[in-house]
Amino acid sequence: MWTTAARARMAKIDSRSKRYPSDLTDEEWVAIAPVFARPEKKRGRKPKHDMREIMNAIRYLVRAGCGWRMLPDSFPPWETVYWWFRRFVRRLLFRTIHDVALMLDREQAGREASPSAGVIDSQSVKAPAASAQRGFDAGKKITGRKRHIAVDTDGRLLMVNLTTADISDSAGAQMILASIRKRWPWIKHFFADGAYDRTALMDKAAMGDFVVEIIRRIDSEPGFKVLPRRWVVERTFGWMTRWRRLVRDFEARIDVSEAMIHVAMGGL
Repeated sequence: MWTTAARARMAKIDSRSKRYPSDLTDEEWVAIAPVFARPEKKRGRKPKHDMREIMNAIRYLVRAGCGWRMLPDSFPPWETVYWWFRRFVRRLLFRTIHDVALMLDREQAGREASPSAGVIDSQSVKAPAASAQRGFDAGKKITGRKRHIAVDTDGRLLMVNLTTADISDSAGAQMILASIRKRWPWIKHFFADGAYDRTALMDKAAMGDFVVEIIRRIDSEPGFKVLPRRWVVERTFGWMTRWRRLVRDFEARIDVSEAMIHVAMGGL
């Protein structure tokens, strides 16, 4: 049971001016503060640093693309921020915050909180860390990782699956179909490009009661073409790379890389 003092402390909103564009607004903090709530403890040391400042520091790092030791002095010590970050990663907290923000945004747009349709695609990015799990994408000529993502029809990220770059688009999509209903139970229809028109993927979709609709180009002219539905996921990749930590995959661990993506997309 929570005490009255604990509830009052969680309800109190610290109104402050934003120092950096990545700082949480008061409205954002109101939405996610309950995630950080903890029961009142009579024993033990109280946290020295405000959780809002910890989150501001993490968002600054992802947006600016800097290293942990390069965090400005206006934030808590980088060791403290990093300790909390790794703890949040283990608890899947960034994924939870992202999904809550996504559902709130869909409801504000007049839509159901849980989507029923989505778009799937992949993006290969360089993974410069020598200790990182990485492979070679022969099509894109990139050594690194591949981000297999599913977004709703407005481009909000529903799920990301990170693999080495040598994994095919079809295989990555099958992993998404195998687990996406655990988070979004009503989804049933996907749009994709011709790279996903593979027998194994279609069989997997049929077994899971999914429909995968392939959107093809209707002309043979070279160059970029804006196609229905497919352009939405390309815009999502563009949103990702505005957060400089995501321009490449700088992380040695896949779970840390996924957390960085959820921090960015949750902020959007």
